[in-house]
Amino acid sequence: DSLFLGVSAAKEVSFSFDVGNGPVEIVVKSPNPLNDDQWHRVNAERNVKQASLQVDQLPLEVRKAPTEGHTRLELYSQLYVGAAGGQRGFLGCIRSLRMNGVTLDLEERAKVTPGVKPGCSGHCTSYGMYCANGGKCVEKYNGYSCDCSKTAYDGPFCIKDVGAFFEEGIWLRYNFHSPGTTMKDLVSRTLLSSTDSEITAPDLNLKKEELSFSFSTTRSPCVLLYVSSYTQDFMAVLVKPSGNLQIRYSLGGTREPYNIDVDHRNMANGQPHTVNITRNGRDIVLQLDHYPPMSYSLPTASDTQFNSPKALFLGKVIETGKIDQDIYKYNTPGFTGCLSRVQFNQIAPLKAALRPINTSSHVYIEGELVESNCGASPLTIPPMSAATDPWHLDSASADFPYNGQAIGDGVNRNSAIIGGIIAVVIFTILCTLVFLIRYMFRHKGTYHTNEAKGAESAESADAAIMNNDPNFTETIDESKKEWLI
Repeated sequence: DSLFLGVSAAKEVSFSFDVGNGPVEIVVKSPNPLNDDQWHRVNAERNVKQASLQVDQLPLEVRKAPTEGHTRLELYSQLYVGAAGGQRGFLGCIRSLRMNGVTLDLEERAKVTPGVKPGCSGHCTSYGMYCANGGKCVEKYNGYSCDCSKTAYDGPFCIKDVGAFFEEGIWLRYNFHSPGTTMKDLVSRTLLSSTDSEITAPDLNLKKEELSFSFSTTRSPCVLLYVSSYTQDFMAVLVKPSGNLQIRYSLGGTREPYNIDVDHRNMANGQPHTVNITRNGRDIVLQLDHYPPMSYSLPTASDTQFNSPKALFLGKVIETGKIDQDIYKYNTPGFTGCLSRVQFNQIAPLKAALRPINTSSHVYIEGELVESNCGASPLTIPPMSAATDPWHLDSASADFPYNGQAIGDGVNRNSAIIGGIIAVVIFTILCTLVFLIRYMFRHKGTYHTNEAKGAESAESADAAIMNNDPNFTETIDESKKEWLI
């Protein structure tokens, strides 16, 4: 009797055994290669009735037990893991090996087996957290990497923003299916797939969407993002003439679109802003910058499905058919500014345009789109509104924090600033001159003595004086005279 379980080909796992009446083999074929440095789970079972084999989440393969032969598998040789006599050895990692409910201690065996090392637990368990923004950790033979293909980010850890600067007249369209794709092809693809596997492109009716992006602009009004459909349904994110943000949904069932107006701040102030919109059925959650999430709900008469989405537009809407009148007006002259890290469910249209990998057929760009990191700097200090900013001169209710004469116009204010700068410069120059003068005229301590020359070679101080002072001899002679009285 014998039993074998192994990888028979790049996409096949084989489970074979022989109970006395010939070998029985079960093969599971995977659509993707199994030597992809990823962990794969294999479950093989044999009983008196049948044998089965399952790999990962692939369908279970079952074979009935032979009608003749032993009911029990009698094995007398040792268990070989990773290699057997005459077979090609296994190169990789094996963990969590269980037989008949008993976990085998592979690590202890690995310590005493040449060519086998313990501790192969995978790197993603410990370091997978470093794959940010939805990046998937991919096991490597001696490390790991981050798969950013399903995100709007780039880089080794999926943290690099992928953004572009739009000049006036530039716009981008991302088609949810390639030109010429048939409905049968659409059913078999998951271009719009969300994290929920049941929401796919097949029926082209989205029950929920997840949208996130960053933008900065100084011009309003404009269209930031627009999702069209083969029906009258659409979704739009706009900047109104006042600079306020508006999210507009039209899913059918109501005469007018449902609008979410964010009127508490001006978004066209040139600073980067982050927008996150999630819709699940009738419930909508909007998070703007660092503000707490705000919840909204579609009207009860509104439909809850986004029917037949067609394309996603950035910067401008150039679409056939009827377009909402406000969106049509906001379309001129077009968006000018930065758009970054745009993601609609698992689609990243900007990244697809700037990193064309098998998705270039979905993207159409009008004008020259220039990649930029203009959206990489997040908003850190929230600007004050005009109503509360005391230095905002357009506010009629602005109270200046002093009682003096206010500087009325920009010319006087600039003159005051320039005058202050000049005064500081002059003061600095004067201080420097004073320091230099004091340094140049600083006196050093000196002194002079009347020490006689040749004192070094004289026998004594008196001798030195006598050698150098010609009158000193006479003085001594006079002192040596004696007077007798």
